[in-house]
Amino acid sequence: MNQPLPDPRGAGLSIWYFAFGYFACYAPYSALTKALSKGLLPGMSGPINGFVLLPVTVIASIVGMFIFISAMGWWKYAGHRTIGGVSLPMPGKYTLLSGLFTALIVATTTLAYTFKGVSIVFMMLLMRGGVLIIAPIVDRLSGRDVRWFSWAALGFSLAALLVAFSEKGGYKITIIATLDVFFYLMSYLFRLRFMSKLAKSKDVRLNTRFFVEEQMVATPSLILILGVLALVGQGEQMMQLRAGFTSFFGSEYLWIAIVIGILSQGTGVFGGLILLGKQENTFCVPVNRSSSILAGVIAGLSLTHWFGQTPTSTYQLIGAGLIIMAILFLSVPSLFPAKSAQPAKS
Repeated sequence: MNQPLPDPRGAGLSIWYFAFGYFACYAPYSALTKALSKGLLPGMSGPINGFVLLPVTVIASIVGMFIFISAMGWWKYAGHRTIGGVSLPMPGKYTLLSGLFTALIVATTTLAYTFKGVSIVFMMLLMRGGVLIIAPIVDRLSGRDVRWFSWAALGFSLAALLVAFSEKGGYKITIIATLDVFFYLMSYLFRLRFMSKLAKSKDVRLNTRFFVEEQMVATPSLILILGVLALVGQGEQMMQLRAGFTSFFGSEYLWIAIVIGILSQGTGVFGGLILLGKQENTFCVPVNRSSSILAGVIAGLSLTHWFGQTPTSTYQLIGAGLIIMAILFLSVPSLFPAKSAQPAKS
């Protein structure tokens, strides 16, 4: 294919294709992760800890990343350095940092759907709601204008969160789950800041370079960190990581973890393409977050239907309805350029 990211002049429509791809990957990704971590699949004798799942899912993500970038012919857009007479793709300083924060996002997202006592939708709302608040802050820090309809869509998204949080009852947030959300949000704060500084421009080659360099750093650096922690093996979580690199490879559910990793990479690809749109973060982030929240609701309904889990509450369904309103509201302005480009009828 060898084409860079879509020209920003077509970004108004292409961002919705990316949003659909993000949704299509995220729904089965979150549902399968929750099912494995709760031991819901047929024949399972018990749950599989999230730290045990991480190594295999990240390795599968790495393979998916290399296949995707190679198939698209995008390695040439990365910065290169000659080592031993061989030209190799190399990230810049800031894309290296952004990739490291993306690695944290990958790990904390997968772990978020493995904690006991909290639903997919609730953890998703905590993480997505936090990023929605961060988006306009990043735009202001970057000197980027925030258009009125982006603020309006952000309002719909925040209203959905308020409705969901108004529900009373039974969410038990452990310290490790709270830390997971905290590191997720901090990682997004820095990642969006780097994107606003180095990409989201009219130069499609610059955007493609950022995407490739960030992706080539994220999952490889994460598997390296997980491997070091597994070798150290101090504490319960590190020993679980060690099991993920060793005994879990003999598990009959290994292939499901591989599928989870591939789907995780799919969310990374489509989610990154959404966030790299030339529009302000207050526009791109709600599109990204809305897609994942809807996917989370579908995943929750699937777990209810197939495994008899607690049904999605009325509050959460109302919240999903508000998210749909946000998506519809955001889609109207993006259609104007496409309509204006059409020739007038004689």
